[in-house]
Amino acid sequence: MVNQKYKDRLSNKSVIRELAAYARKRGQEIGYENVFDYSLGNPSVETPKEYNDAVIKMYQTMDSMSLHGYSPTLGNTHAREVIAASLSKRFGIPYEAKHIFPTTGAAGAIAHAVRAVTKPGDTVLTFAPFFPEYMPYINDTGAELQVVPANLPTCQVNFPELEKMMTENVTAVLINSPNNPSGALYTEVTLEKLAAFLNKSQEKYGHDIFLISDEPYREIVFDGKKCPYPSKYYDNTLSCYSFSKSLSLPGERIGYIAVNPKATDADILVDIFGQISRGIGHNCPSSTAQLGVAAVIDMTSDLSVYETNMNLLYDTLKDIGFEVERPQGTFYIFPKALEDDAVAFSKKALKYDLIMVPADNFGAPGYVRLAYCIDTEKVKRSLPVLRKFAHEVYGK
Repeated sequence: MVNQKYKDRLSNKSVIRELAAYARKRGQEIGYENVFDYSLGNPSVETPKEYNDAVIKMYQTMDSMSLHGYSPTLGNTHAREVIAASLSKRFGIPYEAKHIFPTTGAAGAIAHAVRAVTKPGDTVLTFAPFFPEYMPYINDTGAELQVVPANLPTCQVNFPELEKMMTENVTAVLINSPNNPSGALYTEVTLEKLAAFLNKSQEKYGHDIFLISDEPYREIVFDGKKCPYPSKYYDNTLSCYSFSKSLSLPGERIGYIAVNPKATDADILVDIFGQISRGIGHNCPSSTAQLGVAAVIDMTSDLSVYETNMNLLYDTLKDIGFEVERPQGTFYIFPKALEDDAVAFSKKALKYDLIMVPADNFGAPGYVRLAYCIDTEKVKRSLPVLRKFAHEVYGK
């Protein structure tokens, strides 16, 4: 008998994926260059040549077993050493290879992290606006995801609501900074206050509360800023990273968990992740991808195009009259729709071939997300269309 839970999920598909499918279909009708598709967060800049060169060299020079053989259960030792050394140098935290666990992207990292520090029936808290896929990521483990209401428009942590929702059943808190969908960056003040609150809560309830930090956009920050690193502020932090955005490698599905060396059971958590892999069929990411990212560990793609695109969209949205906060990172912008119903707003935009994602499922009704990881030329062509839509439909 087919599992009914997954049958039911077929009728509750990702609105992001559905809009992306609509955009592709519309593109077949009028040419995709004429569809202003802001639906999908798919990195659009080139992968560094150095990564491709490193992979080609590996294929040309390494023996087949070293390159294509099974990776160790806990990941390639060399890759883990290189990642640990890079993090230690960048953030001043004494990571060792024993604290690093390679994963299939940030999603794979979260899948392992949650299972390691929760049990069925536990509560995990996250903050709106949030990535909707957190729901299946967490709830399919047997834990329950509860969403702290958004602190709009800044999208910093809503501490009064967090205090109300913190109970003894909470064993993990999941954060995402820079944030999908808002582009907000948690400040040092926010992270210090969150760490103090979690430390106090651990003492109150007499058990660990882990901070699971989802960090795939860590390198995409604007105005010359640096992204504060949550593990510097709170010992029980598991950093979940992906190279999908920094190196434009989403299809390679390569990331890692970095266990704060000061965390409870820090020396065995990676071994625990290995045991979790046995139960969920993870069994290590590609050996090629592990070795490839190790070869270019401190490099990124040219990410400047995202800031260029952000400025173009932000300035236009503000000029039109949208309520919108200036993103501090990622490749998303998060304006308030020009009517209360963001779903209706987005449907009206489709008539202008503008594809924007309503944020109801992100925990922020009335807002829309635009993923501007597209060619700058296309962003520029979309701006008069956006103005026309706002003027003809809303009198802006």
